[in-house]
Amino acid sequence: MMATSWPFLRLYALAFLFFSANSILNVIVPLRSETLGASNTEIGFIMGVYMLTCMFCRPWAGHIVHKYGPIKVLRTLLIVNGLALMIYTVSGLEGFFAARLLQGVATAFFSMALQMGIIDSLPEKERSQGVSLYSLFTYLPTVIGPLIALGIWEWGGMNAFTIAMVGIALTTALFGYGTDMQQQQLSQLEEKDKHTGTGFITSFHQLVTNPQLSTSSLIMLMTSVVFGAVTTFIPLYANQMEHGNAGIYLMLQAGTIVLARFTLRKRIPSDGQWHPKLIVGVIILIAIAAQLLASTSILGSFVMYVAAVIMGLAQAIVYPTLMTFLTFTLTSANRNVLIGLFIAMADLGISLGGIAMGPIADRFSYSTMYTCCAGMAVGLALFAYWRGKKLRVKI
Repeated sequence: MMATSWPFLRLYALAFLFFSANSILNVIVPLRSETLGASNTEIGFIMGVYMLTCMFCRPWAGHIVHKYGPIKVLRTLLIVNGLALMIYTVSGLEGFFAARLLQGVATAFFSMALQMGIIDSLPEKERSQGVSLYSLFTYLPTVIGPLIALGIWEWGGMNAFTIAMVGIALTTALFGYGTDMQQQQLSQLEEKDKHTGTGFITSFHQLVTNPQLSTSSLIMLMTSVVFGAVTTFIPLYANQMEHGNAGIYLMLQAGTIVLARFTLRKRIPSDGQWHPKLIVGVIILIAIAAQLLASTSILGSFVMYVAAVIMGLAQAIVYPTLMTFLTFTLTSANRNVLIGLFIAMADLGISLGGIAMGPIADRFSYSTMYTCCAGMAVGLALFAYWRGKKLRVKI
């Protein structure tokens, strides 16, 4: 099977290395920012600017890759990513903001190039597997990363944090420079980009007028708000709970994502049809998990860990399902840009999970904030059920 062949495994391994730092930073940056006197609103903004930057850069990534060449761009962004990791080790809140900006730029180009290269290279029946496996390897670091981060924070301090960031930056750069990045696969992405330039502005219009793209993007946006709120604030929320441990929560959630994406990779629909029961069911799971998080202060930390498993299961399914659906329904002429817009909506959602939910946590509480997330998910499920009736056709 092509999706699990050695050339693709090298791409997945590079994704694993690239995203390793995030699993540590997602825990340490909020904790470090809090000790520096930052409010929840400020922490949410610092964490959210990373995905906000990704959102703005995604649609342009394919054009830049075409103009300068995929190998040069990918190697350049590895340097940019390494620089961002170094900034974390020597700066305060302002430096964190700058580092998140640089990371956002690097991530946008890196993930777009690899994902579109994988999608364009695989036969239709294996697309969902390729997307799932890529996503799986980006989440693998988060299985143990949060516990490593807490260990660094509690026992090793900033010296250990600096060593970890330097090690990750060097390892990723060496591996990236040592691989050919699957030139044949990425050149297919480059060739397709030749047909997208003239329709770039029109592509933005399709974000509203194309029913498949607009529906999938809205669902991805709103569910990502919940995911972003969890990632940003669970390290602080867990500290308020007796027996609460953010590392265990994030490990359980990430472990569930990894396990589900591996075991369910062949069951993710890869037929070009809209599956309303599956989509609605996944959104309901997100609502349940968010409400369980909101109830943790009353029901205890065990409920928080149950929520981690449910949230992880939902997160494992929703992205590859929607992404695979769009690879069939979008026209090949400007598919790369449209896929970029779809991923940008996911980035925007993650960003808003920190930026928009931070003030709610400041004004009320973390429990209230997660209750708002649950209510939003219920409304989204009703929308997906209604909208799904218009999309239940073979494209």
